[in-house]
Amino acid sequence: MSDASASHAADRRELTAAQRNAVAELLRVSPVADELGRRFARAGHELHLVGGSVRDALLGRLGDDLDFCTDAHPDETLRIVRGWAESIWETGREFGTIGCQRDGLRLEITTFRAESYDQVSRNPVVEYGTDLAEDLRRRDFTINAMAVSLPEHRFTDPHGGLDDLAAKVIRTPGTPAESFGDDPLRMLRAARFAAQLCFVVHPDAYAAMTRMAGDLDRITAERIRDEFTKLLCGADPITGLRLLVDTGLAERFLPELTGLKLEIDEHAQHKDVYEHTLTVVSNAVSYETEGPDFILRMAALMHDVGKPATKAVGTDGRVSFHHHEVVGARLTKARMKALRYPKETTSKVTALVALHLRFYGYGRGEWTDSAVRRYVADAGDLLSRLHKLTRSDCTTRNRRKAAQLAADYDALEERIARIAAEEDLARVRPDLDGNAIMELLGVPPGPVVGEAWKHLKELRLERGPLDRDEAEAELLRWARDRGL
Repeated sequence: MSDASASHAADRRELTAAQRNAVAELLRVSPVADELGRRFARAGHELHLVGGSVRDALLGRLGDDLDFCTDAHPDETLRIVRGWAESIWETGREFGTIGCQRDGLRLEITTFRAESYDQVSRNPVVEYGTDLAEDLRRRDFTINAMAVSLPEHRFTDPHGGLDDLAAKVIRTPGTPAESFGDDPLRMLRAARFAAQLCFVVHPDAYAAMTRMAGDLDRITAERIRDEFTKLLCGADPITGLRLLVDTGLAERFLPELTGLKLEIDEHAQHKDVYEHTLTVVSNAVSYETEGPDFILRMAALMHDVGKPATKAVGTDGRVSFHHHEVVGARLTKARMKALRYPKETTSKVTALVALHLRFYGYGRGEWTDSAVRRYVADAGDLLSRLHKLTRSDCTTRNRRKAAQLAADYDALEERIARIAAEEDLARVRPDLDGNAIMELLGVPPGPVVGEAWKHLKELRLERGPLDRDEAEAELLRWARDRGL
């Protein structure tokens, strides 16, 4: 058999496996999907399982969220599902989507669309389409432009999505320029699918992404944020991140990442900070135990973004980036705010960036028990993530140095565990609460109580737990010094 024949046979085997996956997955959801299809048919309408649901069925990973398209308009869809669905929501109605739930499955039913952008506005102009072929043609990628008609299970694939799925290629149904022009967010989605599915972007689409990167400026921060979050939480975020930088997309919404390519790491001048950062992200992924952790991954991505602004070259020619963690935390907060991330998420990522260098120097034996307590207290509920980030940040090729850093951090974690066994490090707090402070000093609630509380907490961090008599004596001494 020739190489070409062997390759073709291998592709056929892959397609057959994909089809088998689809059959198994569709059988699982068909009691609900087929029943819904029959309801639409009785009402004189079409219903098709479509898009990501068909793709995931072929990959053997169909979840409990199913996407459908239909020629029925939203009002008609509502009439069909009322009395059958266990719950209904209309949050996507302006885009032609009605959602409902049945037997543990979440179903979203969208009217055929001929959606496009006017090349200026940030939001789509929604127009209802007239048939399935038109709906599939306007979808983002061929792997998302397949449909299964219900209840008869007729498979429709006008753009070769099944072949692209087997070849692991991300390609647009029409020309990339037309597709990305209609919705520039699709360029970011291409990188996201590359990260999630470990697929390759077709050269034509890659070229268009590079040429049209500036069009991403027309998209709202919220939509960019959501796609980027999915990319960073993908199975292969490094591939997605490289696509963003190499095509120029990152420069449009995350220029700090592109900026890292210009810098040199102070510990090993042959290694640029950009490559180091991608390695840290990859390392962080390897430390995850309960699925993708966006906060950890984002902190790994942003931990060195302060280096360009703090770069200095000494008289000996060595490069330094003093206090880059402080600058990096400030830049991280500003960037995540611009991308409309929730304040709590931003706060956690920013704190990790600010703390990521704290460990260095521990191996010199300079840390007291007080320093360890402060490390734990400052990290708070981020301590386990800080452990992972700090270990991920060790990317030196010097095996002896790497082994020493790992041993030093092992020693720190063991020391934290030892002190934690003796004290409640997870909840470091003063030995007297606010009520006890007010009673002992005879003062009402106010600033004095807060100042006293902070003083006692500092003592707690410095000296460890105090007994009641010691804590009261220290509080009274503090009050006398201030003339209270």
